[in-house]
Amino acid sequence: QVQLVESGGGLVQPGGSLRLSCAASGFIFRIAVMGWYRQAPGKQRELVARITSSGSTMYADSVKGRFTISRDNVKNTVYLQMNSLKPEDTAVYYCNKPGSNTPLFTWGQGTLVTVSS
Repeated sequence: QVQLVESGGGLVQPGGSLRLSCAASGFIFRIAVMGWYRQAPGKQRELVARITSSGSTMYADSVKGRFTISRDNVKNTVYLQMNSLKPEDTAVYYCNKPGSNTPLFTWGQGTLVTVSS
């Protein structure tokens, strides 16, 4: 079965950095487009970054220039390097495989990122 296990979240001050990891299993990771999503309390989950099997990336305008998505197809892991963090980045972050309308896999537990002084 598909498993997506996010880690790396925590409390960070504005302007700080974190690197999130998503360990994936149960599907052919190396050919999968992968994405990072986030959801703040009371808000809709949004896609913030995605990466193709070959490493091409796309970012939401809100994080462009600050976040970097990458992948390791040997470790079946996708990363999200987050720099210059802002309080509005506070959310639970999830990884998944983007579909045409909805993500394809069941959501994992996510990892909480809190940006606060």
